Amino acid sequence: MSLKTYLITLTSFVFMTTATAEDSLFPQVESFVKERLAETAEIPEERQKELLKLSRYIAACQSAGKPSELLFVCTHNSRRSQLAQLWAKIGATHFGLKGLESFSGGTEATAMNHRTVAALERVGMEITKADADSTNPKYTVAFSKAASPQICFSKKLTESPNPTEKFAAIMTCSSADESCPIVRGCELRLALPYEDPKASDDTPKEVAAYDEKCKEIAREMLFVMSRVAESK
Repeated sequence: MSLKTYLITLTSFVFMTTATAEDSLFPQVESFVKERLAETAEIPEERQKELLKLSRYIAACQSAGKPSELLFVCTHNSRRSQLAQLWAKIGATHFGLKGLESFSGGTEATAMNHRTVAALERVGMEITKADADSTNPKYTVAFSKAASPQICFSKKLTESPNPTEKFAAIMTCSSADESCPIVRGCELRLALPYEDPKASDDTPKEVAAYDEKCKEIAREMLFVMSRVAESK
């Protein structure tokens, strides 16, 4: 199948699936999702091969009637892993995939960075801070009128509510990948590193860098979920 034919087929499938999905996304989030799905060709072939390993894992869980739990790991659990946790769940919601839960953790706990929060708000998510005075506040992140919001805060990968067995561990930064050669309890360990937008902090490029990272991670997580949905 040519790339053009594949993209046309995928677009048709997206509209067919989302038309019957129970948990519709907020309109602005839905528009963002459709824009990213139209950019599948921007994902390099080698990167797609790695992403498909995650798709196959989720599809196998779905076929077996088992929950598919995904744990996204980076050093500080502040930026990239938080974005991946949310976009994985949003992708599952968009495609009507049941039994999929996403989590995030770090090799150390810090705080979900306020620039990450702002980037998510710019794409239409509704975010509230549960404990404003905390140095590591918990955020309630809503993206759908029907789906349950995600509770996001920085934590170590071994801390609750993160899974402890029969899950996929996705390493979203090279530092965490090197620091955790073994993630206990996981069934799949996969390295999907992203460049850290932190390098742009407090510069004129800050907003653009975080927005682009949000787009990149969303594009890849949506690709993963689209392939799971196609396999059903």
